[in-house]
Amino acid sequence: MSNQRCHDSGMKNRIRQFIGPRAEHTITTFGEAKLVSLDDGSLELRGGRPEERTAAKEWISLFMHEAVPRFRN
Repeated sequence: MSNQRCHDSGMKNRIRQFIGPRAEHTITTFGEAKLVSLDDGSLELRGGRPEERTAAKEWISLFMHEAVPRFRN
């Protein structure tokens, strides 16, 4: 009889990349602007028009006042 554990472990290693932790998590969106949390604990505000980015900054100042997000277009 073959060793069943040996066969299962190979499959688990191949799909681990799809079911493992994500590198980022979307917190909220403001139109096209998106506030994301990264694995290293930092925050990043991505994309959006100037009005949407302003709304995001106001939201951050009210609900996440200790946060210092990076900005990326």
